[in-house]
Amino acid sequence: MKGHLIAITVTAIVVSLSILVHYEVLGALTNLLKQINVHRRRIILLISGLLCAHLIEVWIFAFGYLFIDQFAHAGSLTGMTHMGLLDYVYFSAVTYSTVGYGDIVPIGPVRFLNAMEALTGLVLVAWSASFTFLEMKLYWRDK
Repeated sequence: MKGHLIAITVTAIVVSLSILVHYEVLGALTNLLKQINVHRRRIILLISGLLCAHLIEVWIFAFGYLFIDQFAHAGSLTGMTHMGLLDYVYFSAVTYSTVGYGDIVPIGPVRFLNAMEALTGLVLVAWSASFTFLEMKLYWRDK
């Protein structure tokens, strides 16, 4: 039961942090994009900013896995003999993007974090796509 509590707590923290990061990045991008008149530059800034946001969010989840992995009763990630930091980042990116190769597999309560990362990644990628669509719509309407 203690492992489940750890997994739920870490999940709540990393999901909340990821949503907060995404919200703040979108807010900052909104303000920056208003200052740029060249459409191509706006789109490059927009996509670069969104990719950076997603990368930060992947790293947040990776640190969540790294933290949970310190508690044997909270589950583990199997498939590799030794998990280094970039292995956690790789696993997080594969989960966040919902690719799910299956070479590293969560076992035990950590699966809750894994499932919520996939759902969070899906929602945040959709949010980014919506934001990009709205920016493109503004440009095309002005032409």
